[in-house]
Amino acid sequence: MSGDAKIPAEAAALAAEAVRHLWWLRDAGVREVPLAAAPRPAGAAVVAVAKAAPPPPALSENGCGSEELLAIRAGLGDCTRCKLHGGRTRLVFGVGNPSAELMFVGEGPGADEDLQGEPFVGRAGQLLTKMIEAMGFARSEVYIANVVKCRPPGNRDPEPDEIAACEPFLKAQIAAIRPRVVVALGRFAVQTLLRDATPIGKQRGRWRAYEGVRLMPTFHPAYLLRNPAEKKPAWEDLQLVMKEFGKTAPGRES
Repeated sequence: MSGDAKIPAEAAALAAEAVRHLWWLRDAGVREVPLAAAPRPAGAAVVAVAKAAPPPPALSENGCGSEELLAIRAGLGDCTRCKLHGGRTRLVFGVGNPSAELMFVGEGPGADEDLQGEPFVGRAGQLLTKMIEAMGFARSEVYIANVVKCRPPGNRDPEPDEIAACEPFLKAQIAAIRPRVVVALGRFAVQTLLRDATPIGKQRGRWRAYEGVRLMPTFHPAYLLRNPAEKKPAWEDLQLVMKEFGKTAPGRES
């Protein structure tokens, strides 16, 4: 009998998980992993830790902090849970402050995001940064993620099976970050999170809830670039969020 045949299936699964984790560390920029002072005994204790790991749920490709997010990102691994993985360049998990009180959720990565591995870095991302700063926050203070973590081909809407594969990771991100407010950006993100097909024009500016967190629907920055006249109502939505944090627009007294 060959040596490979003697390896228990459980040990092989643990080895595969270790390889996936090392791949993630490499992509996150880690170049050296320190060894433990003493070897960890194999057996039940190690298996128990593996079984206690969070289910496929979601940290930032650029490395973001909190142990909870790190564990979620490690669980995501080099994800192949839906067909979107076949066309991606980089997985786009999320970026920002792991203790953020304010979180923004969009639809999915575009071409620039797919190349850089970070959400909202193209023209729409530049506008989102300006919106965040106008609200009195720095981009580094908030957390930014998407409903799906891989770019849909041609920037089409994500399909139901793709959402089903990815949304548990978004829920896990929100649970780990525990923001006070989530701003849902655009029709698709709003309708997906709220399970409500009402047009975005009728949902924006009205407080809702998602996973126990207050949620404000508003227009996507890409839509605002195409329709500048909608920037005014979008700004009104963001001012409602600012009020939640005790902030006011420049030039107005609190």
